[in-house]
Amino acid sequence: MKKSIPVLSFIFCLLLIGTFPSMASACSCAELPSVETEFENSRAVFSGKVIDIREKGSLKGYRSKSVLFEVKNTWKGVNQSQIIITTGQGGGDCGIDFKEGEEYLVYANDSTMYGKKTLVSIICDRTNDLKSSQEDLEILGEGRAPTETIDFRDKQNGSQWFILGGGVLVIGIIGIYLLMRRKKINN
Repeated sequence: MKKSIPVLSFIFCLLLIGTFPSMASACSCAELPSVETEFENSRAVFSGKVIDIREKGSLKGYRSKSVLFEVKNTWKGVNQSQIIITTGQGGGDCGIDFKEGEEYLVYANDSTMYGKKTLVSIICDRTNDLKSSQEDLEILGEGRAPTETIDFRDKQNGSQWFILGGGVLVIGIIGIYLLMRRKKINN
């Protein structure tokens, strides 16, 4: 048992850091649905500016991005001034390459695609930068401003506390192991 503590600590560190290979799956999309169909099938439709992007990892090996938006207009499912959307890293995982400071028209749905259930937008949706979404905006109409002011910046930073806490836990386990080992040698 005592010899397994360093091995378990090492495995736990790898899980926290996320160095295990991520789950791989290819992204394949048919042609984009019409604006009307996409609107009907989406849980949330809004326009907004990306104000923060964080990389996330899960214990199952999924790598994704958490994207915080400042909502400008909403058409469906969003009443708050900020919202967090999950997307992949890009490439074969269907992720959208959101850029901080840019504005987008976002179509999103609840999904477990990147681990736990979150609001997700992928390249198979009609999500696009706002400048390239004029056809969609003409069909969607004006939209409305969000009715509830909220600040999700703390929620967006929450995963950093998980990693820090995990690191402290691992250091504590290693420290206890070394103390026990030292005590055994001195006896």
